[in-house]
Amino acid sequence: MYKIGGIFSLMLSFCYLSGQDFILNTKTYQRHSELTWQFGNTSVEYFRIRKSEDGVLFQDRAVVNEPFYLDFTSSNSLDDYYLTVEALNGLQQVVGKSDTIHIQEHTMIDEELLDMVQAYSFRYFWDFGHPSSGMARERNTSGDIVTTGGTGFGVMAILVGIENGYISRQQGLNRLIKIVSFLQFADRFHGVFPHWLNGVNGNVYPFSEFDNGGDLVETAFLMEGLLTARAFFNEPTPSEDALRKIIKKLWEDVEWDFYSKNNSGVLLWHWSPDNAWKINHHIRGYNEALIIYLLAISSPTHSVSPSYWKTGWAGSGYKNGYNYYGIKLPVGPAYGGPLFFAHYSYMGFDPRYIKDEFTNYFTQNVNHTLINREYCIKNPLNFKEYSAQCWGLTASDDPNGYLAHEPLIGRDNGTISPTAALSSMPYTPNESLDALKYFYFVQGDKLLGKYGFYDAFNPTKNWYANSYLAIDQGPIVCMLQNYRTELLWKNFMQNEEILDGLDKIGFVPDGINVTDNSNQERFTLSPNPFKNEMIISSHDTPELKVSIYDTQGVLRETKTGSQTVLIGSNLNIGMYIVQIETGGTKQIFRILKI
Repeated sequence: MYKIGGIFSLMLSFCYLSGQDFILNTKTYQRHSELTWQFGNTSVEYFRIRKSEDGVLFQDRAVVNEPFYLDFTSSNSLDDYYLTVEALNGLQQVVGKSDTIHIQEHTMIDEELLDMVQAYSFRYFWDFGHPSSGMARERNTSGDIVTTGGTGFGVMAILVGIENGYISRQQGLNRLIKIVSFLQFADRFHGVFPHWLNGVNGNVYPFSEFDNGGDLVETAFLMEGLLTARAFFNEPTPSEDALRKIIKKLWEDVEWDFYSKNNSGVLLWHWSPDNAWKINHHIRGYNEALIIYLLAISSPTHSVSPSYWKTGWAGSGYKNGYNYYGIKLPVGPAYGGPLFFAHYSYMGFDPRYIKDEFTNYFTQNVNHTLINREYCIKNPLNFKEYSAQCWGLTASDDPNGYLAHEPLIGRDNGTISPTAALSSMPYTPNESLDALKYFYFVQGDKLLGKYGFYDAFNPTKNWYANSYLAIDQGPIVCMLQNYRTELLWKNFMQNEEILDGLDKIGFVPDGINVTDNSNQERFTLSPNPFKNEMIISSHDTPELKVSIYDTQGVLRETKTGSQTVLIGSNLNIGMYIVQIETGGTKQIFRILKI
């Protein structure tokens, strides 16, 4: 269990007026304080926040109509001040007042910043999840419209919430049972869910004129989340067993082969009973859809041929190989495209240490992110604020509506989307952390809200979104966790169907079997990566002592043997360091269990 504890100050105060309790809670950070409160008087219409520098002379700070407020200071300095909240009726009369709270801001370490943005973004899926279905709403103004792909991201966000201690395992399990129970009876089209559903009754809500049936891409994002949850909830209890069984049924019901349109060699995005294949959108060429082909090839019931990886996914406009700002991009469009290409398929699928015939996709995503950032640094269109700290172009809201922003004229209008840089944290941790600090310390008073950073901002036009989108908040929560603990990568990659699918496609180890000295030919470590156990053999030494350490340096396993040692059966998925001792000498290897 990974949990940061004791890093926030939590203060409770109580005030009694007309028999009502006024309970004020505050959390204090470096640049702001978060206030929430409870007040039982039903005549309350508004709440007024008042602030004082000395605790005596108070001035009005804001008036809000919900029991939540973020109070920002105006600079990066640590402030010391006092706050109180007054409850007002419809006549603006004070009917309740909290105690005065003394706020003392503190310097936040990097881990606190990461935890803050994850915890805030997590709320979008937990606090704002649809009350009937538990599904994720498309955006914060969607009412009863829930999103299939965004819910897949939200399922993984719930796992993060459990690991980080935002909710209990039981709470998370209950929410997921609610979601999958709803999904069992929601509209499906050959096992494929639509883009949008009505969160109350499960009926399809048309995404566009002809898009009122199955959406294979959105369904794949949902299955990515559900398969990750199936591996995470591995305890032999009736409720966790029930969850696994429902997920298995939903997964095996998806007819990936039907969406091949009579084995055409490529998968199609949409089908509906009214419009059949009218949209005719082929899923091919590098974009956000890698996970679709991985799942379709991995399916135990309705798979497509592994040849679809070449004929469909990599069938057109796939290879790149050009340098942008001196950074080579293996595959994909010029400059890489919007950054969500590097996020959606990789929230569960761990691209490290393996490659197909085209590239190592971790390298692809690192370089894609660096090119996106370098474009913002060069800033050829001279937009305001673009820099090494303020960067990140991806699909998001903007002053004119919604656009897949990318480093191309006509696709860049000065809009920066926090999800772009933050969700690339596993690829560019230093650069993404710089962006996080800019978003919080420089733009936080305009950019941070109840559910994390708002969707986007455009400094050139002095425009700041007030919107949240599930497909943008989810990658922030999940990719930051993969950077911090590898949680989702570890669990998704435990699914045997996925490992078999990678084998079918032709993924092979990349850069793993590397020794730190020149005598590696004395030993064979095979297979590497491995699923169950690895055999370590010596070519010339009768006795071996093998020690296995995790990446934190903790000894996990020790084995001795005569020329051959079997290791790894008790290890969890992940990277390990192997130390082999023979005749007073030591050799070090890196291995990966998948």
